[in-house]
Amino acid sequence: MTGTIAHLSAAGLFLLLTHFGISSTPLRAALVGRLGEKPYLGLYSLVSALAFWWLVAAYNAAPHVPVWPPVGGLAWVPVLLVPVALFLLVAGLSTPNPTSVGQERLLAGDREPVRGILRVTRNPFLWGVGLWAVAHMVPNGDLASLILFGTLALLALGGSVLIDAKLARRLGADWDRYAARTSNLPFAAILAGRQSLVWREIGWWRPAVALLVYGGLLHLHRMLFGASPLPW
Repeated sequence: MTGTIAHLSAAGLFLLLTHFGISSTPLRAALVGRLGEKPYLGLYSLVSALAFWWLVAAYNAAPHVPVWPPVGGLAWVPVLLVPVALFLLVAGLSTPNPTSVGQERLLAGDREPVRGILRVTRNPFLWGVGLWAVAHMVPNGDLASLILFGTLALLALGGSVLIDAKLARRLGADWDRYAARTSNLPFAAILAGRQSLVWREIGWWRPAVALLVYGGLLHLHRMLFGASPLPW
């Protein structure tokens, strides 16, 4: 079965099940109650790493099955969208966030939890991953790439919805107050007048770091992944 689209599909399904079928269901509470919080997180991280490894290995071994032709203009999609995705990733990783593991206490503290990129979206890291994955689906019009990047997009964007729902159940009124002043969908709270963009809280160093990472990826992409991302 290895080296087939079916094998890749099984790896993608396993990755989704290990995340959505464990962390977002009552099974998580049962495992935490039996193992303890830290042993559960360690075991969950190990299973997640193995699931990602399986998905990448299955993708590398999968056959090339074209779905749509590699039209030259489509290559511009990741060139334009990946910098935005990297900015969301950098901002998300560098901003304290109540939706991150172990940071729920930020909602109960004295400091205002809605700062910086959280005014744009309360799940910036996941939206960065999702945008990166969707951007790579467009020019890679083969079935294996659609399964790989589609799995990662579904994991990230679907995960943002499930994390919100999980925290709403766990945190109650604290979460309700936070959710009322933020949005999962980027810029939705700002456009609705429930929030405003304060650029000084984000700063210029975050987009600068994102652009440096982007430049490095452009330079190393062919060496790392065997293909140039540049349309020309």
